[in-house]
Amino acid sequence: MPTNKKELRIEYKNFRKALSFDEVEEKSLKIANQLIQMPIWDKIYYHVFLPIEEQKEVNTEFVLHLLSGKDKEILISKSDFESRKMTHFLLTDNTKIKKNEYNIPEPVDGIEVPSSKVEVVFVPLLAFDVFGNRIGYGKGFYDKFLAECKPETLKIGLSFFEAVSQIDDVFESDIKLDYCVTPEKIYQF
Repeated sequence: MPTNKKELRIEYKNFRKALSFDEVEEKSLKIANQLIQMPIWDKIYYHVFLPIEEQKEVNTEFVLHLLSGKDKEILISKSDFESRKMTHFLLTDNTKIKKNEYNIPEPVDGIEVPSSKVEVVFVPLLAFDVFGNRIGYGKGFYDKFLAECKPETLKIGLSFFEAVSQIDDVFESDIKLDYCVTPEKIYQF
């Protein structure tokens, strides 16, 4: 099993490609059911990524229903590929969602909310290790976003697969997860 980011990124993209859409749905529902057990429901502002279906990311529709049912403020983001920054918007009944040129579903506009308000971030990822290090797509959007959040903001990875033993090429600037949730387990770091 590889332990560097580049090789793990390739391997886990292939693992996800091999999943059927039914498996993605089933595993996504299990992840949402795991979230119910977590001690995170006393917060107000929750940031959720909207999945890129073609990349077979965790379907966060189940998480959105959970948050909505618990009457939480849900934030979704729009990405600026030049600055690699994300702008966060409150998800309301009036929010229009449109896929960008990379097939990422994003809000067209809405009520902007600063990163400093976010209390819980559900983080998309390809792989993670038992120490809370994560591997994303390598563009750095979430690294920048998480660095803008308060230190006490909970960072929760969502993964179809279990942790690898170690990611070797971790940088000091990489922000670790507090938790990672898989269909089978909740990891706390």
